[in-house]
Amino acid sequence: MATDTELKTLIEKIVREMAGEGTASEEHAPQMQSESSTTQTSRDEFLPDISEILIKKELLVPEPADEVGYLDMKDKTPARLGVWRSGARYMTSSSLRFKADHAAAQDAVFSYVSEDFVKDNNLFPIATVCQDKDEYVTRPDLGRQFTDEVKEKIKTHCGDPKVQIVVGDGLSSASIEANLENTLPAIKQGLKLHGIEATNDLFIKHCRVPAMDVVGELTGADVVCLLVGERPGLVTAESMSAYIAYKPTVDMPEARRTVISNIHEGGTPPVEAGAHIAELIKKMIDKKASGLDLNKV
Repeated sequence: MATDTELKTLIEKIVREMAGEGTASEEHAPQMQSESSTTQTSRDEFLPDISEILIKKELLVPEPADEVGYLDMKDKTPARLGVWRSGARYMTSSSLRFKADHAAAQDAVFSYVSEDFVKDNNLFPIATVCQDKDEYVTRPDLGRQFTDEVKEKIKTHCGDPKVQIVVGDGLSSASIEANLENTLPAIKQGLKLHGIEATNDLFIKHCRVPAMDVVGELTGADVVCLLVGERPGLVTAESMSAYIAYKPTVDMPEARRTVISNIHEGGTPPVEAGAHIAELIKKMIDKKASGLDLNKV
């Protein structure tokens, strides 16, 4: 059985190969295995982040018949194509990447948007009746409810807005911290060009999408726009969506929402998404409709 040191050396070698840094020569293998624990610790501190390697650029299939065509196909999808195998199992590099991406997805769900981030972006913090992440995940109904005290805070803080912007952590706190700082200013700038001011933004902890309906009823806003973290997957844990509705009400049909999804670096760029959201909000105000109804007028 391999020792911990040998296992770490093997993993480091695989990660460096995936990062395109070449392989360690066999003549150096004995020296690598005999390094002191101090040197081993130092090397671990600079181990490349395997999750930053672009899967689309990797082709692990040995001697493919059409390498150019294979890479072109991989470039058109986030699916894990061309990962190859070792016997009946995935290759070690593919297995490690899968575990890394799965861990990132779990972290996105169970971590929180930092209080400093909320404060720095001038968001007014409130929370649904969920007590913790476990309850939030297992009781979706509680992620759309507020206490009477919180409802009064919403009405007092928001006043009587024409457009109410709400930010919710949702199922990915990572997506909010990765995309909001570029998306929110783009929305506000776009609205300003149309003569629409959007102030007194809210941040909802333990937020489900229908929480925006409660905000809509409490504020009487013409349009409510919720920027929320989406369920993370193995492609990315940083996907954010915008749910927008004209005069939303509790228990309204989902068809009344307009959704802009996949807002992240590898999908719809945050700034571009913000500009598009502003145009949609203006259109909803003019047409007095949203969702499927917006296509009928």
